[in-house]
Amino acid sequence: MGQTLLIVESPTKAKTIGKYLGPEYIVKASVGHVRDLPTKELGIEITGDNFEPHYVPMKGKGKIIGELKKAARKADRILLAPDPDREGEAIAWHIAHELGDKKPVQRVLFHEVTKSAIQKALREPLEIDLNKVNAQQSRRILDRIVGYKISPLLWKTVRRGLSAGRVQSVAVRLVCDREADIKAFIPVEYWSILSTLEGANPPPFETKLHQVDGKKAEVSDQASAEQIVADLKKLTCKISKIEQKERKRRPTPPFITSKLQQEAARKLGFSAKKTMMVAQQLYEGIELGASGPVGLITYMRTDSVRVADSAVSECRDAIVKLFGQEYLPEKVQFYRNKNASQDAHEAIRPTSVEYAPKDIESFLGKDQFRLYSLIWKRFIASQMNPARYYQTTVSIMAGERYQLRAVGRRQLFDGFLIVYEEGRDTNGDESGSETELPALTEGEILNLKGVVSKQHFTQPPPRFTESTLVKELEEKGIGRPSTYASIMSTIQDRGYVELQEKRFYPTDLGVLVTDLLQKSFPDVLNVTFTARMESDLDKVEEGVRDWQDLLADFYRPFAAQLDTALVTMRDAKKAGEEVTDELCDKCGANMVVKWGRNGRFIACPNYPECKNTRDLGTDENGENGELVDIGNCPDCDSPLQLRNGRYGRFISCSTYPECKYTSSVGTGVACPQDGCDGELVEKKSRKGKLFFACNRYPKCTYATWDKPYPLACPDCDFPFLVEKKSQGGGDKLLRCSQKGCSYQTKVPIIGTKG
Repeated sequence: MGQTLLIVESPTKAKTIGKYLGPEYIVKASVGHVRDLPTKELGIEITGDNFEPHYVPMKGKGKIIGELKKAARKADRILLAPDPDREGEAIAWHIAHELGDKKPVQRVLFHEVTKSAIQKALREPLEIDLNKVNAQQSRRILDRIVGYKISPLLWKTVRRGLSAGRVQSVAVRLVCDREADIKAFIPVEYWSILSTLEGANPPPFETKLHQVDGKKAEVSDQASAEQIVADLKKLTCKISKIEQKERKRRPTPPFITSKLQQEAARKLGFSAKKTMMVAQQLYEGIELGASGPVGLITYMRTDSVRVADSAVSECRDAIVKLFGQEYLPEKVQFYRNKNASQDAHEAIRPTSVEYAPKDIESFLGKDQFRLYSLIWKRFIASQMNPARYYQTTVSIMAGERYQLRAVGRRQLFDGFLIVYEEGRDTNGDESGSETELPALTEGEILNLKGVVSKQHFTQPPPRFTESTLVKELEEKGIGRPSTYASIMSTIQDRGYVELQEKRFYPTDLGVLVTDLLQKSFPDVLNVTFTARMESDLDKVEEGVRDWQDLLADFYRPFAAQLDTALVTMRDAKKAGEEVTDELCDKCGANMVVKWGRNGRFIACPNYPECKNTRDLGTDENGENGELVDIGNCPDCDSPLQLRNGRYGRFISCSTYPECKYTSSVGTGVACPQDGCDGELVEKKSRKGKLFFACNRYPKCTYATWDKPYPLACPDCDFPFLVEKKSQGGGDKLLRCSQKGCSYQTKVPIIGTKG
């Protein structure tokens, strides 16, 4: 029998599979896509309602394509085995096109890189699924049209190098809208009343004011709170009702892509991009000593919670072996997908639960071990018994007007929680006591040990983290598992958002571009419209929607909006070019304010004849403008200026380049390192994030992300406080950075010069 050529995407996967197969197989890797639309032109011929893409070999892929063709000529049989999704199907289709039609090609699908899965796939070859190919082509063409038609408009009206994206622009809009909601938010004051009571049996327990005169307690000011506290101190507290119910907490399904990205962000601090990179390594194969390379998890791009019967059976056996019979449900746990189109894949799970994380830890990198442990534990827990607990609610009447309430929980059986508990996205509002209440009886008179009132303010909606932005996109139906990681990276790489303290902030550029696109291309920035397009792409994959019709339905209104935008889109370049009173020292013209890659700057209007420019400093409010009163140059006595450079703000002589004096922007805070006489100054990381470091570097390496203020802590006398944003993006706080000291003040911080 002749040889069979098997083509996969990844060299790592090719290496793993090659060790499973005999000499009758040649395993080659395409290293991803081999063809795409051309880079320097639209590459799509639009004739009426017909869209004809013109694909070309990708740059740098000529050698790989040549090797695949050479191997194909020698083989008697050709099998294409890229990843089992739309993108993989399209890659198979493009490879088949490059190899030509001299020999028939077939498609093989496997969802895990294990010997049994590979052998089963080879016994059951398929034809290339053109519905999947057309769904991928539709997405690629839609994205190309949006990017190539809108981006030049942004170059014209804002600056060159900007881009728009069908999904990325909606993600930026979500971040911008959230920021607008935060800025528009008006805090509302409210008060809670907490009482400590003691019954016949210890210990004392805490209650909250629940009702006043039979209605939900709403205490809105200090005077009302103080009056209630005074009343409670005089009244008798009596238990009116005790409710005790047994409740169950059921396990969560095994991971789908979005949930894996969210949980890895919450528990491991991984970005979506890092999560997918590590998951890819686990999927393609890890060398496990004598066992050789083993694919440890199933395919990591999936919307499905379905699990193969054989995997469920293996999991149930492992539960009994590891934890005991009481942790195993009588019946198998089944989880439902949202729709039938998601059922093509399995959930993300270990290829074999026999590879327990602790048993193979020595073969894994740190990040690989942590992510694999998360996947393994979640899968095991998904087939375990629920946790059971008693929830006790105690209602207490204080006189006739006030009802107090205490809620306690007592665990009866830990169930799946012995293995795994899902993390939560919080807004710094971790309420909900898990304490166990003492033995109490209805009608019992309680002793009031103390009562206090606490002031609170409602909080604005929290800024998005990577985890919560992925969750928002998923819930709104925007993007798909394979796109979330690239969306998170792209919106940061383009400079539209910044990640500060793990939360997304829109940049001025992001807000500007979003505003321009929202006015000129309302459909492209519309969340519902974008979600409907995703649904239509699913229908193309299912074979119930024609891909050319989908493209035509999108393009007709888009083309009309594009024609209008070419005439009406606001020119931010010109809008930002206000004339200043400053004269150009080269030609005497009035300098103008312009937009640049690093924000606004001052330039001569006679460019390119005169190329004189100057950085625009920032005033004490953070607005663009020249900072004054920062002293004179120690070298030539000319006024100093605050400038914005590639690595952040700095001070320089106003006569530059004649005088080249520069210095960092100081904070007035002495370096806290023992024996160091330096000062903490502003710095900018390679990724553009502001931090503060000692100006004696490299002699002293002290650095901090938190902005320091020259104010001593009143509790521990530590020489400076640091700026922190409150959870969710409310007022800024000043906190002590000394370990063990919890001092902070809620007074909003007012910026200072320099």
